[in-house]
Amino acid sequence: MRKILQGTGVLVLLIGVSGAIDHLWYQPFFGVVLNSFNRFVIPNVALLSEYALFANLAVAVVGAVTVLAAEALAPHRRH
Repeated sequence: MRKILQGTGVLVLLIGVSGAIDHLWYQPFFGVVLNSFNRFVIPNVALLSEYALFANLAVAVVGAVTVLAAEALAPHRRH
């Protein structure tokens, strides 16, 4: 379960960073997947469209927090 949460967190982190890059410039790599939030969600929500860069960075922070929380909640092995 921890690996699934970490993988999801990494994907959300990449989506947020890629959306921020796409908002500032052009992001050609995996545009359909990584820019999905930036291209499909933000234009349809009025509040987010005004603050698109911050919304993408917030998505990246949520992804990073998910990865860190999954790591912190995992049982640690003793060597």
